[in-house]
Amino acid sequence: MAYKFPSAEWTAQFRAEIGKSDAYANAAKNWEGDIYLAVEEGGAIYLDLWHGACREALYTTDLSVKQPEFKITASMDKWRKVLDGKLDPVQGLMTRQIKLDGNLVKIMKNVKAAQELVRCATHVDTEF
Repeated sequence: MAYKFPSAEWTAQFRAEIGKSDAYANAAKNWEGDIYLAVEEGGAIYLDLWHGACREALYTTDLSVKQPEFKITASMDKWRKVLDGKLDPVQGLMTRQIKLDGNLVKIMKNVKAAQELVRCATHVDTEF
């Protein structure tokens, strides 16, 4: 079954994929921080990531609900490229195809965790 991106159902599946990924747990064992993955056209996925686990995940259209340490924003087209494996999100940040509100240095120190997080997202059966 395919899940519409972004949505509450997609977010729940993403959290499940994060929870069963040993590769993410190992790569993110030192990560502490929460994040919005925001779509320019509307909607965002909030993730509370802590030492390789996802403590909370929710989909919202009201970004005032949470005040995360990081907000990563991209168009639906760019998110689709990320989820299809055609755009590396770190490269997207460096080339400004994806916008970051937050500490880029912290992201760059945790590139492997970011890559594994994206790998988890690619395991969700997604429709756009």
